[in-house]
Amino acid sequence: MNEPEVIRDMLGDTEAKSVTIAVVGLSDDPSKPSYYVSAYMQEQGYRIIPVNPSLESVMDERCYPSLAALPTKPDIVNVFRLPKYIPAIVEEMVNLGLKNLWVQQGIVNLEAAIRAEAAGIKVVMDRCIMVEHRRERASLAASRKATI
Repeated sequence: MNEPEVIRDMLGDTEAKSVTIAVVGLSDDPSKPSYYVSAYMQEQGYRIIPVNPSLESVMDERCYPSLAALPTKPDIVNVFRLPKYIPAIVEEMVNLGLKNLWVQQGIVNLEAAIRAEAAGIKVVMDRCIMVEHRRERASLAASRKATI
């Protein structure tokens, strides 16, 4: 869990390929982390698919009530839900064959992480995808400068 290479692999290179992120618990309130973190990722070229049964759409994207209802398999499932909901999300991921779980900063459920990894799901937990993306971009930029 939280291995640097797993984080790099999940984030990918948006210039080289399209990465789809299903955001479980995405809010339509711009002041909430789920919204502004997802908006940042969308601005960086990631495709955001909202998963929230209470909303019709958010960020100009149709919302879906569950991972099973998604029209396509996401590359990453990014979770903004309380820790008690993580086990059910992991089970849904296992059933659907989804391979990358990102649980946002401040949200931890170690039992769910163990279950996910036992099922072959890569896990990043208690980390902000926006912060890690910025860190990876800065690292990439620094390494490019060093080779010039």
